[in-house]
Amino acid sequence: MKLSVIIPAYNEEDNIPELVKKIEDVLSDYEKEIILVDDGSEDNSFEIASMFGIKVIRHPYNIGNGAAVKAGIRAAVTDTIVLLDADLQHPPEEILSLIKEAELYDMVIGSRTGCFFRSRGIANWFFNTLASYVTGREILDLTSGFRVIKTEVCKKFLYLLPNRFSYPATLTLAFLKSGRSVKFVPVKTNKRVKGKSKIHPFKDGIKFMLIIAKIATIYSPFKVFLPISVFFFLTGLVYY
Repeated sequence: MKLSVIIPAYNEEDNIPELVKKIEDVLSDYEKEIILVDDGSEDNSFEIASMFGIKVIRHPYNIGNGAAVKAGIRAAVTDTIVLLDADLQHPPEEILSLIKEAELYDMVIGSRTGCFFRSRGIANWFFNTLASYVTGREILDLTSGFRVIKTEVCKKFLYLLPNRFSYPATLTLAFLKSGRSVKFVPVKTNKRVKGKSKIHPFKDGIKFMLIIAKIATIYSPFKVFLPISVFFFLTGLVYY
């Protein structure tokens, strides 16, 4: 199996050296390319990444995490893509557990089992539940950016992915609603030590709702709009 490891990065200069070294060590037996997409970082992320002899793509300004991932996918030349964030929350050692399932599935998602802030845990549970209803399949981690995907299949969904948040949710919903095979594999998650998270659970919550509604509208609109219509019909009937 030939791998393209794609890492979207924004102001992650402190984490890049350790991350690249770990990926090289874990995947030493695989033919691979490492693609780091610097999404207009204001620190030295681009310069530091360039020192390791990996493929580095640089955006002239911050376009968004989704745009960085799309740039990396377009540049991939192997048959399998590995996606993980640059903040070291996704342990590279766990890549092997995802790869084991990649032969049988179109996409394998690392379902996070580490500790999260309570507010984020509640938000993840809500979105997982809503997405499970829309897709008819239990979704264990809708927003995980740690996954292994078949390149040929992934490129067919690039036009759906938003430039910012949340490309993981969009990919998961699109794969499931289009009949692609998806598996969730439990993986350990590290607590972020260096830098700050770019995701705000409540601020970005409305964006996740819109993404779920968008995919549902494309693939199964009745799942969302029929219950809403029935609710308003009954409300009007009771009022009458």
